Amino acid sequence: MKDSAVGNRYALALFQLAKEHKLLDQLEDELRVVREVVSQSTDLNLVLKSKKILKTEKKQLIKNVFSSVNSYVLNTLLILIDRHREDHIIQMADHFIQLANDERGIAEAKVISTRALSETEYEALSSTFAAKVGKKSLRIENIVDSSLLGGIKVQIGNRIYDGSLKGKLERLEHQLLS
Repeated sequence: MKDSAVGNRYALALFQLAKEHKLLDQLEDELRVVREVVSQSTDLNLVLKSKKILKTEKKQLIKNVFSSVNSYVLNTLLILIDRHREDHIIQMADHFIQLANDERGIAEAKVISTRALSETEYEALSSTFAAKVGKKSLRIENIVDSSLLGGIKVQIGNRIYDGSLKGKLERLEHQLLS
């Protein structure tokens, strides 16, 4: 992920507006959608990055694609286009989400398991691992990977807790070969 002061500055301004108007949850949800659409749509990215397409056309496209989002989010996107900062949209959304998570004491986590987790398992993992990283709770994305053989792997930021059978076997193999 590209880290820039530009995207962080826009995210901070939008975050302050969201807190002031008590729209933090709504804007975070909308920015998650914006991030997903911009990162997944190659056609949209080609248009946004093209030097041949006029700003007015890019802005109209953004208005059409994101017509249902809050005006604060839409205006931020339009300002980014006005100032030729289209390539900072994803980074701005990521930073806003991080600010919102920090405000609530939440950390993002990926839990890789051999099967989908139950609600009880979500809650147990959230409370156990949130305490380890100094947060109140975790927002867990469950990824099912049958190659783990058993157990789970938890990634929070750049920390990885590997309790999978595959990971244990790999560590044992490494110890035996050493």
